[in-house]
Amino acid sequence: MGYDPNNPMEGRITDLGPPHYSKFLPPVIANNKGKWLYHEILEPGVLVHVSETGDECYTVRVGSARLISIELIREMCDIADKHCDGYLRFTTRNNVEFMVDSRDKVQPLIDDLKSRGNKFPVGGTGAGVTNIVHTQGWVHCHTPATDASGPVKAVMDELFDYFTSMTLPAQVRIALACCLNMCGAVHASDIALLGVHRKPPMIDHERITGVCELPLAIAACPLGAIKPAKAEVNGEEIKSVKVNVERCMFCGNCYTMCPAMPLADPEGDGIAILVGGKVSNSRSAPKFSKMVIPFLPNNTPRWPEVVEAVKNILEVYAKDARKYERVGEWAERIGWEKFFEKCNIPFTDKCVDDYRLAYDTWRTTTQFKYTNATAKYTG
Repeated sequence: MGYDPNNPMEGRITDLGPPHYSKFLPPVIANNKGKWLYHEILEPGVLVHVSETGDECYTVRVGSARLISIELIREMCDIADKHCDGYLRFTTRNNVEFMVDSRDKVQPLIDDLKSRGNKFPVGGTGAGVTNIVHTQGWVHCHTPATDASGPVKAVMDELFDYFTSMTLPAQVRIALACCLNMCGAVHASDIALLGVHRKPPMIDHERITGVCELPLAIAACPLGAIKPAKAEVNGEEIKSVKVNVERCMFCGNCYTMCPAMPLADPEGDGIAILVGGKVSNSRSAPKFSKMVIPFLPNNTPRWPEVVEAVKNILEVYAKDARKYERVGEWAERIGWEKFFEKCNIPFTDKCVDDYRLAYDTWRTTTQFKYTNATAKYTG
């Protein structure tokens, strides 16, 4: 059978990638695409979306860990089969959402979830702490400066009541990334935990030519801190690299390209705390997070210093911010000097924002307004 460009899928029995998402939409969602009028939060973790057709979709949001067992997934599927015609979805912040098409199905679903202990906490909506999005940490990743699941579990245990309620001035998104590559959206979260290395990569000269492409390792450094060099191994001079420590920002890009340049270190690695980021452009422009605590140690298994720092910032914000005010908006209103003072956080030279590309990213949001003066200046 020949290929027909006007009907490219005809006769095709396989394709790359996952099946199209439309195959997995609950009927109430599929039937009302583009017709939703509004949504409301009925109680913590419970939402209703109302369509112009009169249909309603009720969502019960449940917190979940990022790393879960197949047994737990099967239990989720059993709940979905029992209450939701087999449909469920995972959010980008690792929540599980069970959706039903009538109000009388909501309470039996919630009762079933509560009957299973604390495995399926309902919450994460509105003016509360959302589920913490995080990276892979020591379980899977090769460049982490801290764990992911461990600190997140410890922090969320302490903040759990803020997940199941809506008592804060506004929503608070918390994120964790276990290294500077920031897979965990810490650059745009209200409170963020970032794993940081503080020592330059070590160079295993004996292995480097066998496991690395030296030009790739050199090119991987965003600051040009890696240069070709000679090294002596077993009395023989070989090609290797050297690191300019003054230029190194301990990002780990070199180790990603070259396994013979590890930089993980039990004493040098830890967690920095960032504050004030957000993606939303309601009320104010999106914001990048600002680093407020440069280093806290990896004191496993419960990271007490990190937990205390996050809880302290959250509770000071909860008492001092205005309604609907995000953490960054509150800090900017009172002034960052007052933020450090109210939160009892010492300000050091490490907290000075010297991002050299900032002038390229200022005022580049959807809220940018050209004034006459700007228009005249730009021609």
